[in-house]
Amino acid sequence: MEQIKIVASARQIPQRTVTNDELSAMMDTDDQWIYSRTGIHERHVVTTENTSDLALKVAQKLLEQSNYDANDIDFILVSTMSPDATSPNTAALVQAGLGASQAFAMDLSAACSGFVYGMSVATSLLSSRYRRGIVIGAEVLSKLVDWTDRTTAVLFGDGAAGVLIEKTDDAVGLLAEDLRSFGDVNGYLVAGRFANANAFSGEITTLDPFFHQNGREVYNFATREVPNTLTRVLAKAELTADDVDVYLLHQANARIIMSIAKRLGQNIEKFPMNMNKYGNTSAATVPILLDELRADNVVHEGQTIALVGFGGGLTIGAQIWKL
Repeated sequence: MEQIKIVASARQIPQRTVTNDELSAMMDTDDQWIYSRTGIHERHVVTTENTSDLALKVAQKLLEQSNYDANDIDFILVSTMSPDATSPNTAALVQAGLGASQAFAMDLSAACSGFVYGMSVATSLLSSRYRRGIVIGAEVLSKLVDWTDRTTAVLFGDGAAGVLIEKTDDAVGLLAEDLRSFGDVNGYLVAGRFANANAFSGEITTLDPFFHQNGREVYNFATREVPNTLTRVLAKAELTADDVDVYLLHQANARIIMSIAKRLGQNIEKFPMNMNKYGNTSAATVPILLDELRADNVVHEGQTIALVGFGGGLTIGAQIWKL
């Protein structure tokens, strides 16, 4: 066990809500069609904020809750597929806004597995020379959405959440993890593609920034590979599926989560869902759910929980934590 404590969690959700009914005025769709296929009723989108703004609010809340000073933080990791810019990285903007002069900062890009990958990197850092860090999943996916494409526009939302974690002598922490990448099927979900327009290029293919996905293949991938990953990580932790109190899965699609629960032989009540009000916020879904469940005392000290992300790359990340 990596003896690491989740000291605090926090989330920042944009105020502007976009309902399925509002989208139906923009494209050929309706609430019943969207909800029956995804479990989503609404999502939140930014009006003036960017990704770093949401992430900074999360970091500020984490310091307030934990009563730490910004200079007590050794590192800040931000998992995102929708950064403010390629440089400076989003984490550096958070570090500056927080005034965390002693912390180094970097972004991680693993799409919907990003937060779990970030937690893996953070636990490795804490296992060596560092004492305390912040891990945030933050997305403004609304800038990557083609709002005329009903196959993708109905799915995504904006938001951020994260945790402050530190070394501890308590018998808590990361029990096991299993991270997988499936780069051979990278074309099933893509976004943010750049075109090379340098003065020396020959024939240039224009690329676009918007989401494109093969929904059927992504669904089949998730329902097949996520249970396999969970089976492996449970074996590494020397646990059974019954030993996990709560499964916090990436909130992409309600039907995917129900299928995974069935494959594991677990009651769906152990798989809380909140995509009905947030949609898919990629790297932010797992920490948003974690913070909500902590606030409601559904997730609390003494429990064993699973954190699971899956999506673009394609990637899967699963961890088992003792709280």
